Amino acid sequence: MGSPQAVEKQGAEPAARNRYFNDFATALRYWRDKRGYSQLRLSAESHISQRHISFLESGRSQPSRELILKLGTALDIPLRQRNVMLLAAGFAPAYQERKLSDPELAAVKQALDFMLAQQAPYPALVVDRLWNLVMSNGPAAMMIRWLLDMPDSQPIPREGVNVLQLMLDPQAIRKHLVNWQDVSADLLHWIQREAMSDGPGSEATRLLEQLLALPGIKAASQTPNLDTRVLPFLAMTIRKDDVELNLFTSIATMGTPHDVTVHELRIESFFPADAATAAWFKSRV
Repeated sequence: MGSPQAVEKQGAEPAARNRYFNDFATALRYWRDKRGYSQLRLSAESHISQRHISFLESGRSQPSRELILKLGTALDIPLRQRNVMLLAAGFAPAYQERKLSDPELAAVKQALDFMLAQQAPYPALVVDRLWNLVMSNGPAAMMIRWLLDMPDSQPIPREGVNVLQLMLDPQAIRKHLVNWQDVSADLLHWIQREAMSDGPGSEATRLLEQLLALPGIKAASQTPNLDTRVLPFLAMTIRKDDVELNLFTSIATMGTPHDVTVHELRIESFFPADAATAAWFKSRV
């Protein structure tokens, strides 16, 4: 372990790169509006007087570190953005951003390995907030290789693979995705949320722009799904050669984390929507 100053400096660098608000007052107004809270409601939720909140938003009062963290909890602000608010007010970040390979996150890595293994024979992925691939189980790697015509022995890269780009690129998985127009709107929702939090010029915003620049994606994302089938989920239909797979997914997060990296991890699990799809995956084990 390094000194407290060194730890704070390590945590400050990622947060500084993602800094959007130049002052705390602007950041507080943004997040209160985003959550649909009036100053009165925020006062009731945070047990901070409405007068003090008004003074904070106008810049007439300066917050303490503890008050920023209290407001961050009341407004359910992502940990990354709480760090940004602390920086905007002149404080060091409160939450570290470590790599998953960090020894201190060994228990988290073990839990993720367990969840991925339990999902077999069906695919499961772990992605970060920008949907960069972090981990995958064997069935997910098999499905990706099959869809991309990769040799069975070729490993899936651990870095540089963005799942959203892979799914929506017409030269990649999208050419096998029958209902890609409907799926694209659901997938874009996740990165749009990150872009709204990070603001103009951020990595999330640049990724969103890249995705919307892909052929057909912008138009598809603006077209409502008028499918009359009443399903409790959005089916993802994949067709390649003489195989048709009908899948749906669930997204899970790690509970009450205190690390930015862990807070932003998403576990996407794929489930068969019919018996034929289930049988296909079981036959590939």
